[in-house]
Amino acid sequence: MKVFDPGSEIGKPAVTHYHVLERFGYVTLVQCVLETGRTHQIRAHMKSIGHPLFGDERYGGTEILRGQRSTTYRAFIQNCFRLCDRQALHAKTLGFAHPTTRQQMDFDSEWPQDFAALIGKWRAFIKGTTQDTFAD
Repeated sequence: MKVFDPGSEIGKPAVTHYHVLERFGYVTLVQCVLETGRTHQIRAHMKSIGHPLFGDERYGGTEILRGQRSTTYRAFIQNCFRLCDRQALHAKTLGFAHPTTRQQMDFDSEWPQDFAALIGKWRAFIKGTTQDTFAD
């Protein structure tokens, strides 16, 4: 999937609104609200603005694009990839209009353990508590 210029007449319309929740240096926790539901929509949109999802191999999220490139930092990133060995993407709330009643149905889900641990690891890194940062 790819993002095309609006006037190109290629592809289908897709709209993603995002809001920064927390910054961890060169990694940022964001909330996305979708107006449309295209395949890989969040992944493609975030890559198109130069911010692929952490751990997203297909869209460039397994590369260090910015920031430190020291051996220590690379080891920290590799530990993060092992901690959460998937795209760091979680659907906190999903909703739809019920097909019969048209009533809005919303469902919430807490962060999975690996995602929560990854966020905790980044928070510790930013605070400078490196003694725990590099633990597997």
